Amino acid sequence: MTRNGGSEPVFCTIIPPHVLDRLARHEDPALARPARRTLERDALERTRRRLTTVVGAAAVASPPGAEAGKPHRTVYDARHGTELPGHKVRGEGDEPTADATVNRAHAGLGATFDLYLKAYGRDSIDGSGLPLDATVHYDRDYNNAFWNGEQMVFGDGDGEIFLDFTLPVDVIGHELTHGVTQHSANLAYFGQSGALNESLSDVFGSLIKQYTLGQTAAEADWLIGAGLLAPRVTGTALRSMKEPGSAYDDDVLGKDPQPSTMEDYVHTGSDNGGVHLNSGIPNHAFYLAATALGGHAWERAGQVWYDVLTGGELHEDALFADFATLTVSAARERYGAGKELQAVLKAWEQVGVRTL
Repeated sequence: MTRNGGSEPVFCTIIPPHVLDRLARHEDPALARPARRTLERDALERTRRRLTTVVGAAAVASPPGAEAGKPHRTVYDARHGTELPGHKVRGEGDEPTADATVNRAHAGLGATFDLYLKAYGRDSIDGSGLPLDATVHYDRDYNNAFWNGEQMVFGDGDGEIFLDFTLPVDVIGHELTHGVTQHSANLAYFGQSGALNESLSDVFGSLIKQYTLGQTAAEADWLIGAGLLAPRVTGTALRSMKEPGSAYDDDVLGKDPQPSTMEDYVHTGSDNGGVHLNSGIPNHAFYLAATALGGHAWERAGQVWYDVLTGGELHEDALFADFATLTVSAARERYGAGKELQAVLKAWEQVGVRTL
C-alpha cells in the first residue's frame, strides 16, 4: 500500500522498448517479426493494465488452508496463447512436472519469496501472504517477461536473440519486485522515479540470485539476465550493475546504452523517460556500496535499500537525490556512523548523485 492508502500497478517488462524497437527494424524477418509481435502484445497488455487500474482489479485472497510465512505458488501454461492465466499445471506442494520451464518458474517464485521472508521478514510481495501466480509459454516467439500488477508472465523467446525467460532467476525476482514496489513506495513509472523503480527490481533481482547461490558480493557477477541471450548474440546479459554499458555490444542489438554516472545521464522522451537506461546509475551505486561492505550483499546494503523502499518516506515521484538521501538516513539509523554509512555516502558520490 502507499501512503495514500492505495497502490497503482504498472505494466513492467524486463526487455526495454529500445531493444525491441531496434530488432523490429531489422532487415531479417526472423528477427524483426517476433520483435514487432512482442511490441504489439506489450502495447495491448499496457492498455489493459491502465483499464484495470481505472476500474479496479479484483482482490486476491489467500486460498483456504494457506499458512502465513509459507509461499502459495501456482504456475499456469498459456499454451502459446494470450489468455491469462491459462491452464493450471503446477500448484504449491505438487511434484515437479516434465516441463522444465514450469519447474523453473515455480522455483523462481519460491526463491523470491525466500529472500524477502528470510532476509527482511516480508511475507510475499505484499507483506501479507499474497499468492504468487505465473504463466509460462505465453504467445509465440514472445520476447519478454512481465509483471502486470497481478501475476508474472513469461515468454519462450524467439530462439534467435532471446531464450526462455524463466532461465535467469534474477529476471523472475526483478519482475516480482515490481510488485513489492507497487505495494510499498508505488514509485511513478517515469523519469528518475521510474528509473528507481527499475533499479530496485534489478537490485533485489540480483540479491535473489546471490541468495539462491549463496554468493558473497565479491563472488557475484552483478549481471541481470545472464543466460537469456541466444548464442548468436555478442554479450553476457541484459544489464551489468558492476559496469553499466558493458552487458552487450552486438551487431544486431547494438551497444548497451546504460550510463553509470550522472555525467552521462540520458535525457529522452522514450522508454518513459529512459527508465531502463538511467537505472544504471542507482544500480551502480548499490554495487559500489555492497562490494565496499563485502560479505552477503542482501544483509547490510540490501537492508538499507529495503528500509528505504518500505519505510514510508520514499515519495512516488522521488528523484535520485531523494532516494540517495534516504539511504544515508537509513544507514545511519540502523548502523550508526560506521562503515555502512561511509560506504553508502561514497557510493552515491562516485556516481555523481548528491545527498541532501
